[in-house]
Amino acid sequence: MLSRTASNLYWLSRYVERAECLARILDATYRLSALPQGYGSETNEWDSAIATAGSVISFKENYKEANERTVTEWLAFSPENPASIRNCLEIARTNARSVRTALTGEMWDAINSAWHELHRYDPKRITREEFTRFLNFVMETSVRFDGTSFRTMLRNDAYWFSRLGFLVERADATARILDVKYHVLLPREAQVGGPLDYFQWASILRSVSARTSYHWVYRDSVKPWLVADLLILNRQMPRSLASCYENINRYLDDLAQFYGRQGQAQRLARATASRLENGRMEDIFQSGLHEFITQFLIDNNRVGNAIGDQYLI
Repeated sequence: MLSRTASNLYWLSRYVERAECLARILDATYRLSALPQGYGSETNEWDSAIATAGSVISFKENYKEANERTVTEWLAFSPENPASIRNCLEIARTNARSVRTALTGEMWDAINSAWHELHRYDPKRITREEFTRFLNFVMETSVRFDGTSFRTMLRNDAYWFSRLGFLVERADATARILDVKYHVLLPREAQVGGPLDYFQWASILRSVSARTSYHWVYRDSVKPWLVADLLILNRQMPRSLASCYENINRYLDDLAQFYGRQGQAQRLARATASRLENGRMEDIFQSGLHEFITQFLIDNNRVGNAIGDQYLI
């Protein structure tokens, strides 16, 4: 496979997954902002949405204040934000067109129809109800594209590069969501374990489609260390860091066997997966969850860069 084709497949999947993650962040933020004032805090949930998306600096260059209107515009529709939902879907469709013959018909239909549907939403006239439908449309688009790729693609290098894009992006998003909740969202004055803390952690679970799974696994009320355990170390949870790296390792090994050689990407991914496999939640909290996640984000970026250097250039 040409490296350009591999790159388009990889980034197509990353941008589709990024659009879904942004939609989930916005949906969770809307739910938090709708809490009764008695549960409110001095922390601005809209600030936390920008922090989770990793675009604090660029946002502040364009807006003075983080509120419902500015954050919605920036993360969902802004052409100036290269990582807005609209731009993610636009770039994903451009990548899909470049590798049209490497996609199945169902995959192309999923991304192309989503691109046409996207232009029905006018950010200047959109209501809250319509925006909720927009977020659901974005999440459904990702599920449809992911499902058609899983059901229709041959298990070859095209499939493996596509899955790697999903997984690297998903691991990044899960880590950022956890970090912002632990380090930013809950104000110092708020009582840990209080009503605000409960609703925020429950919102985090909802934002990664893990609320039902949490209760199946732990059969307990929402507790921070159990949420962190589910989203970091539990390999049964598809969006957990451990699950992502278990599968990243698998697909990188498939590529190594297919092409007859290994490289830095395989070595870095194995090291990251090993740290997650041998990790204990008690040790992670003792050394600092924020520090652990910060190091994971650095490691995940290194793996992404190594994949790019090894296969996509």
